[in-house]
Amino acid sequence: MSETKETGFTKSTAWSFALSQGGGFMLIQATVASFISVYMTDTVMLPAAVGSVIMFIATLWDAINDPMMGAICDRTKTRFGSYRPYLLWVPAVLTVVSIFLFRSDTVSSGAKVIYFATFYILFGMSVTALTMPQMALIPAVTKNDKERGQAIQLGIISIAIAFTIASTFTSGWVAAIGSYAPLMAVYGVLAILANLWLFRSSKERYHVESANKRSVWKDLGVFVKHKELVVVLFVWMLSSVGYGIMFSSSVYYMMYYIMRPDLIGLYMGILSVGALVSMMVVMPLLLRKCKTVTQVFIITQALTFVCYVLLFFFGNKNMILLYAVSFLATAFSSMEQGLINFYVNDTIDYLQLKENVQLNGMVSAIKGFSYKCGSTLVSSGLLAILAVAGYVAGAVGSQPDSAMFAFNMLRFGIPAVTCILIILLLKANPLDKCRGEINVMKEKMKAVDEK
Repeated sequence: MSETKETGFTKSTAWSFALSQGGGFMLIQATVASFISVYMTDTVMLPAAVGSVIMFIATLWDAINDPMMGAICDRTKTRFGSYRPYLLWVPAVLTVVSIFLFRSDTVSSGAKVIYFATFYILFGMSVTALTMPQMALIPAVTKNDKERGQAIQLGIISIAIAFTIASTFTSGWVAAIGSYAPLMAVYGVLAILANLWLFRSSKERYHVESANKRSVWKDLGVFVKHKELVVVLFVWMLSSVGYGIMFSSSVYYMMYYIMRPDLIGLYMGILSVGALVSMMVVMPLLLRKCKTVTQVFIITQALTFVCYVLLFFFGNKNMILLYAVSFLATAFSSMEQGLINFYVNDTIDYLQLKENVQLNGMVSAIKGFSYKCGSTLVSSGLLAILAVAGYVAGAVGSQPDSAMFAFNMLRFGIPAVTCILIILLLKANPLDKCRGEINVMKEKMKAVDEK
């Protein structure tokens, strides 16, 4: 992939985008996603009910500020562009916040709730401030579907590798060094370097020139006007629920339902390798074999559903069965994290076709909003369910029956339901119906340096 006059897209652009989304950034996010709940309840020693409230408030606010950040990005005007400037400084802020988040256990008992809540909220805001411009950047760099797809697929691979590393080795590394904070520092440096590379290797050639002339509410109104896009919004949200609860509940499932805390690292490693295979092998293969992203999505969700139902009833009967089918389920399901990104670019193009406006940042923000609504349900809902079910922190082998049922339902029952809902929604996907018109529109567009 060499740079061309037509697109200005290079190998460096693709690889730096991939590492900015994966790399250190995803190492931080994966560690938080997989371990923050158990860190909060079992290390910081906050009650699950209190943690549920903190998670709900933090992630709900995180979802609400996504459209705000998207609007800010679209209206940012510098000689570097609208989105690239944020790559220069936000990763450093995220690094500092992540380090302090995992120092909550060092604070006095009376201040732990406020301290943890503050830095968890700041963590979500920092992730938003980096994710929004990252997602909005590629549509501003190129309108070529092949180049967009290459960037997205490389990003998915990078994310999968980072998630595999964080999920598999974090427990061992923390046991060796005694704290999550040093890992956050190392991951943060990697994130800073990757985003600096993306800044240097990208050029915004398709600008959102009229954004400053519109109010934020008008931008939101453009999306809301097209009620058919609610399908995409709920697909984003449910993908977040299914994927997030899979990893966040796995630690509890192995520790308390299987009652083998010594196997947490192995099980998380199996899931992470499954995710890696999903991104690097299964998804590229299916994208070549199937006509549309939607077809790939429906097929893999159906296969995942079958695996989850099997594990719900028989997962605790045989460890080999648990490992093997969990691997398959993850290999089918994890690619949804990449597939939903295709719908971001498609939605941007769809609104440009229908309304003649470019809303890169706003669409990215709406995707982030819906995705984080799903995260809100996962983070606060998981702890709320455990609290209602009578979960007792640290009581391996002594959990009440209600909590045991909750562990199994969280790990396999709820994700199975999300698979069915996603399939039903994708059947009504409006974006594929306009594919031909969108392609004609993009062929007629000219970049800033071609005008």
